[in-house]
Amino acid sequence: MRPASLRTTTKSKAGLRAASLRKEETMKRKFPGALCLGLSLALSATAVYSQDYPNKLIRLVVPFPPGGGTDIVARTVAAKLGETLHTSVVVDNRPGAGGTIGTEIVSRAEPDGYTLALVSGSHVINPSIYPKLPYDTLRDFAPVTLLVSAPAVLVVNKSLPVDTVQDLIKLAKSKPGTLFFASAGVGTPPHLAGELFKTMAGIDIVHVPYKGNAQVLTDTVSGQVSFTFPTLPSAMPYVKNGTLRALGVTSTHRSPSAPEVPTIAESGVPGYDATSWYGVVAPAGTPPEIVDKLHDAMAGSLKQPDVRKVLTDLGLEAVGNSPAEFSAQIKTEIEKWATVVKRNHLTF
Repeated sequence: MRPASLRTTTKSKAGLRAASLRKEETMKRKFPGALCLGLSLALSATAVYSQDYPNKLIRLVVPFPPGGGTDIVARTVAAKLGETLHTSVVVDNRPGAGGTIGTEIVSRAEPDGYTLALVSGSHVINPSIYPKLPYDTLRDFAPVTLLVSAPAVLVVNKSLPVDTVQDLIKLAKSKPGTLFFASAGVGTPPHLAGELFKTMAGIDIVHVPYKGNAQVLTDTVSGQVSFTFPTLPSAMPYVKNGTLRALGVTSTHRSPSAPEVPTIAESGVPGYDATSWYGVVAPAGTPPEIVDKLHDAMAGSLKQPDVRKVLTDLGLEAVGNSPAEFSAQIKTEIEKWATVVKRNHLTF
């Protein structure tokens, strides 16, 4: 039985709550328009704030080190975004933990449109890799737009006796567990591209994780590993000088940067798609009017010839889809890669 003092306190609190509810109901009956008026004023304030946006510097957080493809895309887009919105857009590199450190910063930022994140394909893979992410990938962000798609390419050591994707599959089936594919690390997009290929082709291949792309390509050229799934820009110099052989791109259609290379999907693995990408998200709760303004500015910049040339030279394809489309894609790909991780019993 509860002590008398606790029972008294509990009753007092209950009485206060009841009195508060009665007072609120009385106010609603006497002033039925008050609630609507308050909501209207709040919406008006948001509209005025959105019209005034932006009136100060915008920070674009890149959760990866300077100098890579992500950083180049960010700086290209930031420059054009600043021109369009007549403000300064600064790129803030915050690398670490597979991109989760910089992404967490944005998830906790004020939802006012002045702090954004440029995320990559890792954004939809990380929920399956890190069981205790410091944010919820779906709940804590407002997608703005998918900037570009970034197809990778399946390349093999030139001494490997294969010329097509089907040749590689036949070789792998004849020698299960003896072909090694490399990636820049456990859980990276190239790793998951290999695991998806393994699943859809029905073959037994072995993953070898590295700590960066440079050594992956070096060891693929030397024959330490049989094949890998690098980005097109990093792989094509090796393909053109004959030290690596390109069998197929990971996207659903051929890349304008290498139209002579077929897709893996058209080469005997129907439905295969392991395209990575770069997009922009804002903190959840950012006013829709601001999200739309950012989307329009970014999508417009992607249509400019100088921007398209930079992206094409990087082996990237401009997209600029709507916030709703980008949001749906993020949800779909989280589910897709979670299935790949589970089916292949991957542990991290």
